[in-house]
Amino acid sequence: MKATYIEDVAVWASEFTFSVPVSVRFSETDMYGHLNNTVAFTYFEYARIEFLKHAGLMNDWLNPEGSTIPVVADLQCDYLKQVFFDEALAVHVKVATLGNSSMDIHYMVKNAKGDIVITGRGSIVQIGRETGKGVHWTVQEKSLFVN
Repeated sequence: MKATYIEDVAVWASEFTFSVPVSVRFSETDMYGHLNNTVAFTYFEYARIEFLKHAGLMNDWLNPEGSTIPVVADLQCDYLKQVFFDEALAVHVKVATLGNSSMDIHYMVKNAKGDIVITGRGSIVQIGRETGKGVHWTVQEKSLFVN
């Protein structure tokens, strides 16, 4: 595994507890039937939003009267195996580290055989809607990410 954010693949993979299913659509492939390299980021976004909804944060962030919103600060993707049209995938998401107002999220995509085909990581920052500056997680928000 070439990803620098993964020390021990077995330990890293065992820490995921949340996933969403995805089926590779024809429109997401190139002329050879391979998953287009940009689509993994769309899968990450979908899984991240479902994960944050599951944790209970999206309701506050989507509230027009809410004071905070999440922004993606960076995003990285590592392709390990080919993915093809009509494959059934599971996109796993976990919080790797939690900062004062940010979190480093890791992604693991597995195919139906259980092979890891894509990995990724990215940071999101909770910012003030008005100020655009980082807003610290509350104790309650931090508790949502403790296993």
